[in-house]
Amino acid sequence: MDIIADALRWLGDRLATFGTWAADFFGDLAGVIWGPFVLIPLLFGVGLVLTIRLRGLQFRKLGPALKLGIVKRRDVGADDGDVSQFQALTTALAATVGTGNIVGVATAIGIGGPGALFWMWVTGLVGMASKYTEAFLGVYYRRTDAAGEKSGGPQYYLERGIRGPLGKVLGLAFTIAAIIASFGIGNMTQGNSVASNLQGSFGVEPWVTGVVLSACALLVLVGGIRSIGRVTAGFVPAMVVFYVIGALFILVVNADELPAAIALVFTDAFTGTAATGGFIGSTIIIAVQMGAARGMFSNESGMGSAAIAAAAAKTSHPVRQALVSMTQTFIDTIIVVSFTGLVIITTGAWHVGEEGAGTMTGNAFSTGLPGEWGHYIVTIALSMFAFSTVLGWAYYGERCMERLFGRGAVMPYRVAFSLVVYVGCTVSLEAVWNFSDVMNGFMAIPNLIGLLILSGLVVRETKHYLDHDPDLSATTEQVVSFAPNAFADDLPDVGTARTAGR
Repeated sequence: MDIIADALRWLGDRLATFGTWAADFFGDLAGVIWGPFVLIPLLFGVGLVLTIRLRGLQFRKLGPALKLGIVKRRDVGADDGDVSQFQALTTALAATVGTGNIVGVATAIGIGGPGALFWMWVTGLVGMASKYTEAFLGVYYRRTDAAGEKSGGPQYYLERGIRGPLGKVLGLAFTIAAIIASFGIGNMTQGNSVASNLQGSFGVEPWVTGVVLSACALLVLVGGIRSIGRVTAGFVPAMVVFYVIGALFILVVNADELPAAIALVFTDAFTGTAATGGFIGSTIIIAVQMGAARGMFSNESGMGSAAIAAAAAKTSHPVRQALVSMTQTFIDTIIVVSFTGLVIITTGAWHVGEEGAGTMTGNAFSTGLPGEWGHYIVTIALSMFAFSTVLGWAYYGERCMERLFGRGAVMPYRVAFSLVVYVGCTVSLEAVWNFSDVMNGFMAIPNLIGLLILSGLVVRETKHYLDHDPDLSATTEQVVSFAPNAFADDLPDVGTARTAGR
């Protein structure tokens, strides 16, 4: 028995050593990928190019897009798809409105200062053009799998839209990175955040949280995208409203602090924040870096993931669903992230700096609300956000599994994904967080390259559609009359629309 005990202790020590090494290694690699010379300029650059080429589409058509996606909610007469436009939107929102909106914002402000919030806004605004472009391509190049469900996203449009080896390499790189990332940032890290917060606020044991979350995830996921769509359509609006109402109350109570807080966001974005007490001094470079990195972590614009959800929508034209999908970034960053950031700044919670980022939002809500209500609201909201993220990312992962291994791999993936949620709730995850950041970067790089290469097709098709239906009021019959070849599979050659310059 002593020999077995010694062996287990030795194995435990080796695993702990490996875990420390992995956390450091992937932390350093993530720092390079998300640093000022790789993804940040690529994100800003691609978003800015697409904004210019699409002539500020995200600003010109935001109103009609919100009306189509949130008020009308479905494309009347369009039956080719698995879920409504609204359900596709809420599935994408489920995946993005998560821990990044609470802990991610706090981390950005804790390290980069209040000015980081400004750069999160900028990332979101230019990212809306990226989100539009990838959603358009996801719908345009979607396919029907062996079970009759729609499947699309970068794993398809990179290969189908970009001829030759380059498209195959980019598509395969995205697919592999997305599958791995789904178990990290879309699964274990979310479960870990829920378990730690529920234990801190309500004394719930992590293993209990793990069992409940795994069971709930499995119950929803076995039904596929239709089940996910039904759950997110009711769950996501409720959780966003619940969180925003709490934040709005704090901002109303602290209304006299709000003008100064907004002014600080803008001034700090270009001057940086000097060290104060325990706060780590921030320069403009750090503010930009943290704002851009956490901004994309929150809204996933340019990562390509939301295109997978968009491809499942019942829509008469890719432009219509792309505009609806574009609003997801607006809701995530311009609304939810803004409320979190302004609550943190107006209550003064941001002064604790990086070390207090994990509890910063909870402390801000506790300061702004009476009693312990603040911490309870943040804990409940974080749990809801994280669970919805698990559902959204499970769908992303299964579509990539289907692309690599066929329809038969989908159900085993759903079961395995649900079980891994329990692991995330019960283990330490520093290495997984860092590894997830790396995988997110590996998803974004091939996708952003593809968005640039395929932007000509998107610009031409968008102009053609909006010239005929500028206010998005056309019926399905009218759309078919002026855009009979709205999808790649409607054409005799996948590349015809791009090369012919329709």
